Amino acid sequence: MEVLDQEHSSQVLDLEEITKEILFLEKWRGIFSYHGLGTSNTTPQNYEGNHISADETEDGTGIPQPKGQGHLPSSSLCSIPKPSIISSKLGGLPISLAMATKLRQSLFGNTVQVFSSDWRKAYFRFHDPSSDLAFALDMGKGGARSIQMAVQGSVIRYLLFTTKGRDRNFGSLRAVSKQEQERALAAALTGILWAAGTAEKATVCLFSEDASVTSTPDYSGDGFTERLQLFEFLEKEATEKFIYDHLQCFQGEGSHGVILFLYSLIFSRTFEKLQEDLDVTTTQLLQPSAGGFLCRQAVLNLILTGRASPHVFNGCEEGESQEIFHGVLARSDVGYLQWGKDASSEDDRLSQVGSMLKTPKVPVWLCNINGNYSILFCTNKQLLSDWKMERLFDLYFYSGQPTQRKPVHLTIDTHAHHWERDQHEDKHGPGRRFSPVEMAIKTKWREATINWNGTVPFY
Repeated sequence: MEVLDQEHSSQVLDLEEITKEILFLEKWRGIFSYHGLGTSNTTPQNYEGNHISADETEDGTGIPQPKGQGHLPSSSLCSIPKPSIISSKLGGLPISLAMATKLRQSLFGNTVQVFSSDWRKAYFRFHDPSSDLAFALDMGKGGARSIQMAVQGSVIRYLLFTTKGRDRNFGSLRAVSKQEQERALAAALTGILWAAGTAEKATVCLFSEDASVTSTPDYSGDGFTERLQLFEFLEKEATEKFIYDHLQCFQGEGSHGVILFLYSLIFSRTFEKLQEDLDVTTTQLLQPSAGGFLCRQAVLNLILTGRASPHVFNGCEEGESQEIFHGVLARSDVGYLQWGKDASSEDDRLSQVGSMLKTPKVPVWLCNINGNYSILFCTNKQLLSDWKMERLFDLYFYSGQPTQRKPVHLTIDTHAHHWERDQHEDKHGPGRRFSPVEMAIKTKWREATINWNGTVPFY
């Protein structure tokens, strides 16, 4: 009799939980925010052109390839928080031991090293909407920070120079809403992955509830890579829609969001193209440092240019032993400036930034200043296309440091008289005339006079 009572009580609890779930879903029914689509398709398996068995491929990679037009249902685009773990039935290709082994070798050069704790904790999180830093990602610590800052550059590019109907000024960045933050992040991640896939395809990696790989004597599991599911898309719009639908997988606490993006970046580029991009100076993408790992330049160039070039100069150069060093082959959307010693750079001769990165398509730069990453940007898109705009202009600097409450406003004068430059230099005293931030700017505008507009210069 007691057993029957327990079974009855369990059934009542199950019914109560089911009822709560139904009421919760009903509460949010009808809330949509993407292209005005409805909720007629609510199961993940119904993504048009995405639910394809692993043997239905066109390029022999084994990754499911969507054949539709990328019109994905939008039921998951409302504000209900989504889990960072997806169902194994969503339709992706489970990672194999061979894939996991290649992934580990590409990152670490071996199959036994795993990500440090600072990498596992890193994800993409914005500052509060409608604030001075509404456009900015909250940066973490360690080697993953350089990836977050590189993605930050693409987020700013989207908000300033891609979004239609938005005034291109600094005030618009402070007015960014939560929904705009999410759209900007989805667009930024998509654009980077699509460029890595040579504008032909992109692969999005998500973590599922079930593992498809087990540890072996030659492969050390980390508890999450073994649960990777791969989704390949042949259209950029479909990629962005899918990422937006699963954005919590990249921006949720505990999601390993930065690692997930890095995995997606590598699979989008493919192992074969990755090896073609690299050269004798770089055989793996991460470099051990102080118990963690730093990104090599190839990772940052892959984010900025779509190619994992190991160096920042223009084109290719031949070494003394006739080896070929690979630099940047085309102008990037987001640029790159560098000043000071970088712990991930082993050869100063190969670290001179070329014009391809110094003069990007839009005035946004990822800055490497003594190994610390930050962002410089201008709200005037014509800055780099009209020489008259480079006479006197404003730049904004975001360091990502916890103490920074708003971007620093800098005024750059490239035609100041020599006595004005001398007067400015004297303010900093002998031996420390310019801050590293100013020196980074001067790698692009050599004769620039920089006004910090009341902010104490960063040293």
